[in-house]
Amino acid sequence: MKRHKLDINNQQPTTNNQQPKTNSTLRVLQLIDSLHTGGAERVAVNIANALASQITASYLCATREEGLLKESIAKDVGYLFLSKKKAIDLKAISTLSNYIKSNKIEIIHAHSTSFFLAVLLKLVNKRLKIVWHDHYGGSAFLEKRPFKILKICSGYFSQIFSVNTALEAWAKTNLKCKEVMYLSNFAIENANQAVTSLKGGDGKRIIHLANLRPQKDHFTLLEAFKKVNSLYPEWSLHCVGKDFEDAYSKAIHNRIKGLKLEKQAFIYGSLPDISNILKQSTIAVLASKSEGLPIALLEYGLAGLPVVVSDVGDCKRVIESPHLGQLIPAENASRLSQAIIKYICDLESAKKKGLHLKGHVKAHFSERVIMNTLIAQYQQIV
Repeated sequence: MKRHKLDINNQQPTTNNQQPKTNSTLRVLQLIDSLHTGGAERVAVNIANALASQITASYLCATREEGLLKESIAKDVGYLFLSKKKAIDLKAISTLSNYIKSNKIEIIHAHSTSFFLAVLLKLVNKRLKIVWHDHYGGSAFLEKRPFKILKICSGYFSQIFSVNTALEAWAKTNLKCKEVMYLSNFAIENANQAVTSLKGGDGKRIIHLANLRPQKDHFTLLEAFKKVNSLYPEWSLHCVGKDFEDAYSKAIHNRIKGLKLEKQAFIYGSLPDISNILKQSTIAVLASKSEGLPIALLEYGLAGLPVVVSDVGDCKRVIESPHLGQLIPAENASRLSQAIIKYICDLESAKKKGLHLKGHVKAHFSERVIMNTLIAQYQQIV
């Protein structure tokens, strides 16, 4: 896929199909550690893409690693990869500092742990404004969160955006920046070419979009699916998300073998064509122990899928009533299996819930709604 690449000496991305700008003064860079398919990474790319048609210039910088999401960056977004090797990498700092000056960037919108680099850049460029976006996935365990360096750096932030209300309250209590607000995640339909064909039978697939991390609780998911599969052996489970090939990953694969689910439960790793994958799915689940506001849940909604999701983080802001989906307690395989079976037994009712959720997500978690709020905050900062 051909995509515009911004030269460091250019002041603005250009394209032959430049859309009219709703704001003609802002120049904003999204800063993210990698372009792997995690929630924070998707938000950074989605924001950069959405801003490209609404402000003077939108940029994105991946500091440490690239990944599948690189192909999702819009052609009119200026892109820079730093290949940063350590916390204080003088070459990377110099490269990004020159890029910011050459392109007259006013705001760095730093996501997750990239705040440290943003603060180093502000120390050599006083006019820069820093917005920090807190995507912390362990919001159910905030008492264990290390934040000494973050607290020091927060004194340089002009604004903090928190992806759920628990993180918003935590930042107001623990950090130095006084401008803190909840900013909902939003999802967009993935336009990448369809390349994935899911295994299993059509109309009988359960999808789980989540990287292989402990907070996503694949073990409760597998235990629940074993109960479902014993009653409905024609149904299959499909886990899509980055496999870090670590001890947690190994334990998941071993658990699948131990439960004798090798022919019904499938691990795919990271995949680029999420919308295509969701079109092949019938029921969507999230079994997490902790969440902010998961992008996967919003993507399920846009796809019109009936969902079962743990009542963690701000998931209840999306599934705010029973006609939108099923909220269940975390770490409860019995309740999870019961909820899935309820859908299987009445697929027509399940499909109606999926359609209701689709309308709700479009009305309250759309790109347009969130971008209007974001741009208004940017304007106040500059």
